[in-house]
Amino acid sequence: MLLSRLLEKLIRHGDLTVIDAHGSHHRFMGLPITDLPPERIPPSVTIRLHDPALHWRLLTSTHMAAGEAFTDGTLTVEQGTLYDFLGLVIYNMSRHPDSHWALRAQWWLNRTLRWIHQHNPLARAQANVAHHYDLSGALYDLFLDSDRQYSCAYYATGQETLEEAQEAKKRHIAAKLLLASGHRVLDIGSGWGGTALYLARTFGCRVEGVTLSREQLAVARERARTAGLSGQVEFFLRDYRTHQGRFDRIVSVGMFEHVGVNHYDEFFAKALDLLAEDGVFVLHTIGRTSPPGGTNAWLRKYIFPGGYTPALSELMAAIERSGLIVTDVEILRHHYAETLHAWRGRFMARRADAMRLYDEKFCRMWEFYLAGCEAVFRYDDQVVFQLQIARRNTTVPMTRDYITAFERGHRLPGAAATRDKAAAE
Repeated sequence: MLLSRLLEKLIRHGDLTVIDAHGSHHRFMGLPITDLPPERIPPSVTIRLHDPALHWRLLTSTHMAAGEAFTDGTLTVEQGTLYDFLGLVIYNMSRHPDSHWALRAQWWLNRTLRWIHQHNPLARAQANVAHHYDLSGALYDLFLDSDRQYSCAYYATGQETLEEAQEAKKRHIAAKLLLASGHRVLDIGSGWGGTALYLARTFGCRVEGVTLSREQLAVARERARTAGLSGQVEFFLRDYRTHQGRFDRIVSVGMFEHVGVNHYDEFFAKALDLLAEDGVFVLHTIGRTSPPGGTNAWLRKYIFPGGYTPALSELMAAIERSGLIVTDVEILRHHYAETLHAWRGRFMARRADAMRLYDEKFCRMWEFYLAGCEAVFRYDDQVVFQLQIARRNTTVPMTRDYITAFERGHRLPGAAATRDKAAAE
């Protein structure tokens, strides 16, 4: 089996057994994993391939074939869990990306074609957003927090509940925005409205949110009406490129991943146009610690068409060309792994409810999505960037003390406040 040669070179740490479609067992044992906490080390894993075609497809189209095979049931996990399997493979791939010619060829092809994959004109951007975000709202209620924050939470101590960590994320972003009552704020990629409503309710800001998802728009508008904030918060079905106005503050959380590398200059040029002379823009986006690359083929096809997580070098270069300046950079490491861990646990606990909404194949696809993303943030190069951006380098204070002072002055409710205080001490 040619696939064995790839796995022999790839699995240099841990223990993986593959039962091929003919019933033969192939065991790949590497060195013990010693650079992770014991509870994070992937255990021994056994998988079974049920289709002989997978022997070749997993060699030549590794990411796509693995996701599709698990989704359609032709790859099953016999020992361990799906997350254990993906964690073991991703751990080894991150440390030995060039271990086999097939992996190198796939990376270069994906990297070369990314300009095509990430071409997102207005019509295509709308379709890409609808593919993921116009799914049933009941699906997202199965695993998100009550505010439907569908982005990386902020775990100050690592002991927070998902609800507490998402509340802390909103507060952390608000601290960097340097908000004042009456500020006019634009939320680019406003989703179900949670961040916009939080800024309006907590700080007295006037907020406009733009989204390309009809489902999210309807929920956000209803939430504003129910909260009595309809006159203070407005949501629009609109591409950021067509929005007009001048704003004291701009925030964008979990949207930039959908912009596409071809459109970075366009994005930041528009941000410059929308931002007031003394304004502040906080951009919260998934990124990578490695150099520029491409998007996982399976994730791009089935979950986030047009999506891409940038290298910091790509972001900084585009911001520099726009005339904006970066006033603060924070890199959140493993926060998204913890967020995805919470989402995956909730989704699996209510998997039967997801089955009633969709079907078994859909549920397996989402299992693969949540488990794979958690493993990538845990073991590979995915992180979250929070960039604070302005027109002038005198807009924000000279030190970062104001962020800590703000958070101490805006305590979180209940148990979160206790943990917050312990973390500060």
